[in-house]
Amino acid sequence: MNDEIFRLGINYWPAHRAMFWWREFEVEEVERDFERLREAGFDLVRVFLLWEEFQPEPDRIASETIERLRAVADLAARARLQLLPTFFTGHMSGANWLPAWACEPSEAPTRFRTIVSGRVLHARPRNWYADPELIEAQARLVREVVRALGTHPALWGWDLGNEPSNCVIPPSHEHGLAWLERMVAEIRAAGSMHPITLGLHMEDLEEDRRLGPAEVARACDLLAMHGYPVYAEWAEGPTDAQLLPFLGLLTRWLGGGRDLLFEEFGAPTRPLQTEIPSRIPFLSEDDAARFTQEALALLHHFGFAGALLWCYSDYAPALWDHPPFDEAPHERFFGLWRADGTPKPVVDVVRTWSGLPRHAPHRDFTWIDIAPEEFFKSPRLHLPRLYDRFRREGTSATLPT
Repeated sequence: MNDEIFRLGINYWPAHRAMFWWREFEVEEVERDFERLREAGFDLVRVFLLWEEFQPEPDRIASETIERLRAVADLAARARLQLLPTFFTGHMSGANWLPAWACEPSEAPTRFRTIVSGRVLHARPRNWYADPELIEAQARLVREVVRALGTHPALWGWDLGNEPSNCVIPPSHEHGLAWLERMVAEIRAAGSMHPITLGLHMEDLEEDRRLGPAEVARACDLLAMHGYPVYAEWAEGPTDAQLLPFLGLLTRWLGGGRDLLFEEFGAPTRPLQTEIPSRIPFLSEDDAARFTQEALALLHHFGFAGALLWCYSDYAPALWDHPPFDEAPHERFFGLWRADGTPKPVVDVVRTWSGLPRHAPHRDFTWIDIAPEEFFKSPRLHLPRLYDRFRREGTSATLPT
């Protein structure tokens, strides 16, 4: 981990294969994409280990998928990029992608659809924080992946999950912390001393999901937060960039001041030649570029370890009829590049933030008027109230110009 550079990163799925890329892997596509990312100034790529592709059975790790992960790391090194692999994916783009053995049948309505082998099933996740068989299976996957990639020069760090509370919530804080400590111990025992984090998101601050900043700060090296103004009803609007440092600083405060990587932010852009109805607002490509410029300026100014944009590319129309894109049209258009490979205006913005020195982590939390242990007693009350205080008192003398 280079503490001197503000890490500029991207969340990666390929345009034409999306979550199916491990199964339909094409070296040439990844090589072209990584070269494009390097040329745009990125230095860090977050990739997602789609759980069922890496572990089709609890006691079997897919060796061919591990080899593809090695190939991705080789391509990253060749492009002078580093990787942040994310285990147990898991929740992604409005659906939960899971191995069949990690689910149990359920006809009960669920907020997110469960996808197994590309098909939607009536099922729900088994609780992997409390089920001994699942915990042992997860430990096995962590060991095998770390053994395969732990000494690779392209490796930057490990992420233990993407917004996992959208899949399953631990039965207690103790279960959540024990799970984190077990996975961290497996990584260390396999010989990797790279930074470890967990991809928390805004909803982990909107309610106590028993695996939040305090638990991650105790077990991991680094906090991570995801924030999107388009999803925050209490934000000032879909381009409210101040929401991002607020979420990051609040997470750091709840995590005892632990360093933080802002791991996801972005906005869907309005397609140029197609009118598509969506309950989530689209931004024009120019507005998205201005939002990104302001967001990067703020995240850099407040001393976060880095910022990763969501996401590399819009998805090709051939994927639009497949879940989750069939019911979440906005998810098709978060990319910095259009599906045909042409860059949106935001790419020129990103390039200006490449390789900048990092500021020291911001330490002024005087705009917070409660103790950390009070926050989760009424998080939905405190979040908008503290955000108002942050906007009035936490930024007034310090905003970048």
